[in-house]
Amino acid sequence: MRTPPARCTRKTLLRYGLSALLLLGSLSFYGCNSGATGGEADGKIDIVATVGMIGDAAKNIGGEYVEVTSLMGPGVDPHLYKATAGDVQTLNNAEMILYGGLELEGRMTEIFEKMARSGKPTVAVGEAIPKELLRQPPEFKGRYDPHLWFDVTLWKQVVATIREELARHDPAHAQEYRQNAAAYLKQLDDLHQYVQAEINKIPESRRVLITAHDAFGYFGKQYGMEVKGLQGTSTATEAGAKDVQALADLIVKRKIPAIFVESSVPQATIEAVQAAVKSQGWDVKIGGQLYSDAMGPDGTPEGTYIGMFRHNVDTISKALRG
Repeated sequence: MRTPPARCTRKTLLRYGLSALLLLGSLSFYGCNSGATGGEADGKIDIVATVGMIGDAAKNIGGEYVEVTSLMGPGVDPHLYKATAGDVQTLNNAEMILYGGLELEGRMTEIFEKMARSGKPTVAVGEAIPKELLRQPPEFKGRYDPHLWFDVTLWKQVVATIREELARHDPAHAQEYRQNAAAYLKQLDDLHQYVQAEINKIPESRRVLITAHDAFGYFGKQYGMEVKGLQGTSTATEAGAKDVQALADLIVKRKIPAIFVESSVPQATIEAVQAAVKSQGWDVKIGGQLYSDAMGPDGTPEGTYIGMFRHNVDTISKALRG
């Protein structure tokens, strides 16, 4: 493919027919707007993370020595995300790439493999966790659940992986990375204790978490909650009428007071369950919105891993306590 010109002039564009004009327009936008992710000029390490949770960990560990770009913002579903030409350019410009692995970013796996073969540090942070600690849901057919961030103890291992990768890549600041990581890990210890205390406030019979898809399996296993997701572990598989009815039957039978929508999954899926429950004479409330595969907007408490997790736990605890 020919490299587009640096300057996009009207005279150049008019030389081409309509189809060529459209192609040139798209390539020119790409060429005129590509470039550094923000850290090349100031000596910081340019890191590109896929999901916000990984990006937030990298920021906390790297501190002033890194510039972090997260490809997938609020409300984005990583299971279905398809990289744009701009994303590929951002990845090319990065000095380091951090992604979840375990097929979290299913449609981008081939891109990461190519980046790794080129010699660029490209790290699947979830795949460093011992396999015996990973969930392997039956519906995932031999594959692992990638939603590690909902068990704080597992996420601490991800933090350690990022810490060591940064220290290896930039040994001059290894001590600072380890100090930053130690402070952040202490915050995660506090978060872990807070989560357990809030879940313990829910009566045991009501510790059932029902959401649009089973992103909370690690959460349930670690903190003592039964988790039911309408779509299973990945949103790539759509729920059918039988799935909706089976979940509605469970809610009515167990007299579950609340179910939850997710920021990265269309609300209609849970509303269909709510309607099926209502048809059986039980009124189940939508207890609130949870952040599952994406964090909240930048600049808000929910735009950080710790703030997102606390929001989820507070929402769950309040709704299920009744």
